[in-house]
Amino acid sequence: MMTPVHVLVLGGTTEARRLAEILTAPVPGEPVQVRVTTSLAGRVAAPRLPPGEVRVGGFGGPGGLAAWMGEHGVDVLVDATHPFAAAMSRNAAEAAALARVPLLALRRPGWTARDGDRWHSAGSLAEAAGMLPALGERVFLTTGRMGLAAFAGADLDALWFLVRSVDAPEPPRPARTEVLLDRGPFTLDGERELLRRHRIDVLVTKDSGGDATAPKLTAAREAGIPVVVVRRPPVPEGVPVAATPDEAVRWVRRNYASG
Repeated sequence: MMTPVHVLVLGGTTEARRLAEILTAPVPGEPVQVRVTTSLAGRVAAPRLPPGEVRVGGFGGPGGLAAWMGEHGVDVLVDATHPFAAAMSRNAAEAAALARVPLLALRRPGWTARDGDRWHSAGSLAEAAGMLPALGERVFLTTGRMGLAAFAGADLDALWFLVRSVDAPEPPRPARTEVLLDRGPFTLDGERELLRRHRIDVLVTKDSGGDATAPKLTAAREAGIPVVVVRRPPVPEGVPVAATPDEAVRWVRRNYASG
């Protein structure tokens, strides 16, 4: 019997789960079996687990990831982490080079401004925080629970923040904060009501892309609310990129077929 091709997916995103679903589903006439292991960082208390094997926790840097891939016979590596998981993406690129394993980055496309949007581009959370006093007083902060320290400075104490995240954030965080624990996808009607109920006058978001959290942008556009959009970091140089799980599947199959 032919040894299954082992695909390691660095996950934590909707696209990673979908990729695992496709790769683990039987394909009529496909002679090659695929074994999928999805690695989760473990930062979310109750993650939605994908099909196939799952491991939780870090690898200990690029060397640890390369060693793990060697020990477990990984043939293909897919970095399907969040578009802002820059450190993990760098580690994946270094580990793939060390282990001589082909690497693909699966990244959903970023958002594009439309007529009526009042977007302000920021290169970091700290830059985004610095823009806020000139834009509004009641901030809807949707950048996740990590990195709230950037908005905890005394110069922002006059502002009020609504922080939405899957799990409760830990200090430091803004002095005047209300936490909303929720997980997407979100509806347009729900986002409209949230902006109205909390009297939001400025939105801060990362350019995560995708449809699950995009309704907030439409709601902000309709309400004439300015949006600070934190630009995503680039994919490591030389790493090919797929925009969808289907595109990633085609790339994976080409690589194990040619190997």
